[in-house]
Amino acid sequence: MTLFAGTGLVVKLVLVVLIFFSVVSWAIIFFKLLQINRANGESDRFLDFFWKTKRFDAISSQLDRFGNSPLSVLFNEGYAELRRLLDKGGEQRDEPGVVSTDLGGIDNIARALRRATTSEITRLEKYVTFLATTGSTAPFIGLFGTVWGIMNAFKGIGETGSASLAVVAPGIAEALIATAIGLVAAIPAVMAYNHFQHKIKVLIASMDNFSTEFLNIVQRTFAGK
Repeated sequence: MTLFAGTGLVVKLVLVVLIFFSVVSWAIIFFKLLQINRANGESDRFLDFFWKTKRFDAISSQLDRFGNSPLSVLFNEGYAELRRLLDKGGEQRDEPGVVSTDLGGIDNIARALRRATTSEITRLEKYVTFLATTGSTAPFIGLFGTVWGIMNAFKGIGETGSASLAVVAPGIAEALIATAIGLVAAIPAVMAYNHFQHKIKVLIASMDNFSTEFLNIVQRTFAGK
């Protein structure tokens, strides 16, 4: 606090900005840790339930148990489109329970799954870019504060006419605190960003695999010519 109080106005503003970046970054880190861990855990449980149950209607009735899983969202969207097509196929061809491939039924389901995947990726990646922004800009903002502080320190030397360590050291120390705070804000943000990007890529791969399996099941079970 003594160093902060002794800095100039510009350096103070720099420190306030860096502290803001750091606080928001840590809030995002805790939020995303909770969100992504829940998404991973519930996705694993949903997949286990999906392969054990196999009946779409029974799975649909239990989706509330997996509200944080992106795979449950994909299933819900795909199954909703499937039911619509099944009803439509039965009305047009007197064949209830059949999806017409010549009317693009499977393609409609695939598009519904892609839309759901895009929506879930957007939800998972929300706020993560702020961590990347903090990691890339905070050190330079801190460096700006340091340069400004050193300039003022040398200006003070010129005004006093003394270059002794006792005169120079306090000004330099006050200036360097901006770089230190910048690094404190940036390092956790970069580490968290890389961690979350890896976890999100794993979830995206799981969503792609699930979409493929869902479409395969629909083609084997419901598709007609």
